[in-house]
Amino acid sequence: MESKAEIRRLLNVIPASSRMTVKIVSKPKQPKVIDATFPLPWKRERVISINFNFWSSLPEPQRDLLILQKVSWLTQVKWFQPQIYQGVAIAGLVAGVMESAQGDVLGVGVATGLSAMALLRIWRGNKSSELELNADLAAIAIAQRRGYSETEAAEHLLSAIEAIAGMQNGSLDFNELIRCQNLRAIGNLSPVGVPKNN
Repeated sequence: MESKAEIRRLLNVIPASSRMTVKIVSKPKQPKVIDATFPLPWKRERVISINFNFWSSLPEPQRDLLILQKVSWLTQVKWFQPQIYQGVAIAGLVAGVMESAQGDVLGVGVATGLSAMALLRIWRGNKSSELELNADLAAIAIAQRRGYSETEAAEHLLSAIEAIAGMQNGSLDFNELIRCQNLRAIGNLSPVGVPKNN
């Protein structure tokens, strides 16, 4: 597989709105088939790295669903959105600056601690299995606009996750097991899905 041609093809598969921020690069020495750098708030570019030595052994539908899932995951990571933890983090930073100006060391410590806890909560929320499940659903929705049926897309993504696990280490981690169960339910391969959070 010629990596430049495949990167061009993948850029045509992903949504047009993501093409300006997503960069796909070849990393032949990385142990993972596909990986993405966790998007930090000050970086606009979202990098997806692919080991094309492994990638080429996957069928095209699996590759399509994998890239759509990774792009969906990257675009769903939100650092700045109106939620309680973002508000607490900002309030803590503002209070820390004010306390620092007044020379109150204890106040600075409390405000900084409050901001750190809120930022940690935002970080954990962006790394949760729920975000992965939502990225799977978004990838399936995009794939439907690319000619796949919902069940086909779910089956291709499921088989891609399982194939990658076989290539990398032979076993699925906890998040992947949850994702696979949800994809089996969507693909009508299992009556049991993942319960929704209320």
